[in-house]
Amino acid sequence: MGEEGRPADAETEAFEACRGLLFSVAYRMLGTVTDAEDIVQDAWLRWSGAERAKVEDPKAYLVRVVTNTAIDRLRSARMRRESYVGPWLPEPVLTSPDVAEDVELAESVSLAMLVVLETLSPLERAVFVLREVFAFSHAEIAATLDRSEAGVRQVAHRARRHVTERRSRFTPDRAERRRVTEEFVSATLGGDLERLLAVLAPDVVLVSDGGGKRTAARRPLEGAEQVARFLVGIGKRPYDGVAVEDMTVELADVNGVPGVIIRGGGQVLSAMAAEVADGRVLAVHLVANPDKLHAVHERREIPLS
Repeated sequence: MGEEGRPADAETEAFEACRGLLFSVAYRMLGTVTDAEDIVQDAWLRWSGAERAKVEDPKAYLVRVVTNTAIDRLRSARMRRESYVGPWLPEPVLTSPDVAEDVELAESVSLAMLVVLETLSPLERAVFVLREVFAFSHAEIAATLDRSEAGVRQVAHRARRHVTERRSRFTPDRAERRRVTEEFVSATLGGDLERLLAVLAPDVVLVSDGGGKRTAARRPLEGAEQVARFLVGIGKRPYDGVAVEDMTVELADVNGVPGVIIRGGGQVLSAMAAEVADGRVLAVHLVANPDKLHAVHERREIPLS
């Protein structure tokens, strides 16, 4: 039995009912699966030791724990990322078809959106995630963050404007995104420079994250010509000791959008997601850092709803 005669399994059930939400909040706050899972585990420990008489709403209590822990971790993570080798990208995850079919949900968890969220302050990010993604009221967010409702409204407005200004246009039609992504992949694998240039937007940007552990561009590449030549070049050479002919390519939903997973040598070599707009690839996010590819390697499909 739990405290005050409450069955222990009821405590577990109450937590498990919120687990998906807690992970989804933590992942969008931090952009890494490992940190998100650690925070959810911390929330479980806090929940296990909480005085039940003081917890009126388990969901509100648990979201408060996860959100504030994530804010603290994000502040320390930003200091570590200052010494990161090359661009830092979020950890990619394989997502279920349900995520991809929900345009707003897919948008909220895309690598492109998570990159934009990195430009917010930890407080702005928390308010934006809770308000725009999970539709918490300003009053609920104020209680979660121990802030005034008026203050939360100001932060929410500032964060929403910031994201809107920096978020690229995108194509909501899933079939169109997949068609363009498949054409992009085919042209890249075929080493067809002209065909690749035709599918890339003139102002396309490629960001690759090797974390200093695998070959990647140390800074974002801009423009169709530069991006195309980079992709054709790496497509012709062995990568991390794996010959081109020993690599396999698979299409998969990566963070809610059509993406590509490259495997070889018993490991995932890279995961890529393309942002599509107006029939062309507008941005490419490519993660090669092996520390960020465990969930993809394990083929774990994460709902994130």
